[in-house]
Amino acid sequence: MQHEQQPIIVGLDIGTTKIAAIAGRKNEFGKLEIIGFGRANSNGVKHGQVLNIDETIKAINMALENCFASNPGLEINEVYVGIAGHHIKSLQTRGDIVRQQTDDEISQREIDQLISDQYKTYIPAGDQIIDVIPQEFTVDNFQNIPNPIGYGGVKIGANFHIITGDKNAIRNITRAVEKSGLKTKDLVLQPLASASAVMGTEDLEAGVAIVDIGGGTTDLAVFYEGILKHTAVIPFGGENITNDIKTGLGVLKTQAEQMKVQFGSALANEARSNAFITIPGLRGMPAKEISVKNLANIIQARMSEIMDFVTYHLKQVGLDSRMLNGGIVLTGGGSQLKHLIQLTEYVTGLNARIGFPTEHLAAGHIEELARPTYSTCIGLILKGYSDYENQRKQFENQFRKIKVPDNLRTKAVEVEEDVMDDDDDMQSEKVRNRKGIKDFWGKFKDGIIELFKEEEDHAL
Repeated sequence: MQHEQQPIIVGLDIGTTKIAAIAGRKNEFGKLEIIGFGRANSNGVKHGQVLNIDETIKAINMALENCFASNPGLEINEVYVGIAGHHIKSLQTRGDIVRQQTDDEISQREIDQLISDQYKTYIPAGDQIIDVIPQEFTVDNFQNIPNPIGYGGVKIGANFHIITGDKNAIRNITRAVEKSGLKTKDLVLQPLASASAVMGTEDLEAGVAIVDIGGGTTDLAVFYEGILKHTAVIPFGGENITNDIKTGLGVLKTQAEQMKVQFGSALANEARSNAFITIPGLRGMPAKEISVKNLANIIQARMSEIMDFVTYHLKQVGLDSRMLNGGIVLTGGGSQLKHLIQLTEYVTGLNARIGFPTEHLAAGHIEELARPTYSTCIGLILKGYSDYENQRKQFENQFRKIKVPDNLRTKAVEVEEDVMDDDDDMQSEKVRNRKGIKDFWGKFKDGIIELFKEEEDHAL
């Protein structure tokens, strides 16, 4: 029954083509059980940015309604929300602090202080810091330390990857979520969410690039030796391919999308030159014959452009084909295009595979959720669990450090003795003992609060 006590965490993926809401809880094996799932078509989002708040609210509400329909007993108050869009930027910074208590081991509080200092980094007006991610730490002369807690030293420093976004774009997302009756627990960069859903620790250490091809944008996250080295948002996605097909072949957008999904290929050489698609004519116009080869040429041109951007970003951070042994992991809705793996390997010179979010899902999940389309949303739930587990660990560590005063220990023994005495009048005894235990816990809690106050006074 232990997993019943685990919190239910909800991921909300506000995309250009779809909005998905997924509620999950970890089971006793640490796998995600999906206990609610809903999706809706997205209308108010373009290139990953919320432009029409009212349309976005309607779509969020529709996704939530579908989620409640899948599990009527579900209650959703707060959500982890994915963020993307070509307004997203990233920068590298360095931070150091000289420690006050050099005799003590480095604590989580000092790491938190180091991270919070980075939120004061100068960024252009109109931008806002979304996340500060520590890369590797240094303690005095020791470098490349993944986790410095427990080390001793005078000076602690770290390199940081800071992710920023446009204030108005961020405000539009949070406003749409709030007006849907929800609270944004945290904003998470979409490629980082997708990465946590489709990768294991061995991928991170080998060096890998996550390419999440969404409707409006393609998101990139590069990891090397377990560290996030680079993030980028490429302003092209599945919608651009659909629009190219619509313009290039003179068809409706819905027809273009259907052709892309059913007959599309990312490699023109693999398309049959004698195959044609018949499109019904509009209002009495004659039917149209579309060459599958022409369709593939259009898709390949746009996909090659996206992969050229990926190659450019990898070269920018000095992580070319010799460094990324894990190659490229393709995920997101656009990764389902036929022959995309071959095109990616041809353009980038790296091995490629499709990333499915099944690694962290419990058995018996809804089959549709195994698709790369839902990588971001499942990754958002995993991010929520990561936060929850870190907070619990910190609380437990602080709790262990608290010394229980002797007078509280004596009270505990007295209560225990009370519980053991008198078997005659069981009902009244239970009431009396419950009161004794309640008093004990009340005093114990007060004692802890006093200790925390004293600790804070000493710190000040």
